[in-house]
Amino acid sequence: MGYHVTQKMLFRHCDPAGIVFFPRYFEMVNDCLEAFFADALDWPWERLHGNGAVPTVQINTRFSAPSRQGEVLTLHLRLRAVGRTSLSYTLTADCHGEIRFETRATLVNVGPDGRPVPWPDAIRDKLTQRTEPNP
Repeated sequence: MGYHVTQKMLFRHCDPAGIVFFPRYFEMVNDCLEAFFADALDWPWERLHGNGAVPTVQINTRFSAPSRQGEVLTLHLRLRAVGRTSLSYTLTADCHGEIRFETRATLVNVGPDGRPVPWPDAIRDKLTQRTEPNP
């Protein structure tokens, strides 16, 4: 039930040494989440952000190995827990099976005032159907 996207490591992702500058990984995580919301939930962020947002409230990342310009990473997103207003997930990025980084994070669904609000029923159902148990 996981979701995945691929991302080629571009010049813009790299520092002068030719390796990916770690903040760019967080942009890739965000890109993966944005694609997931559009593709799997049919709730693209341009519509979602009209009434609220889904900011990250907690994130923990382990960087295992560097990535270099030209390599292609596969980002694997797995939903772990759906709360009344929150979503916990893991995301692992690898290149040909070699783990480059792993992230555990939690999003919260917020309304226009920035306060947590329950997931819409249809979205909560889709999230729950795609949730996998914690390893």
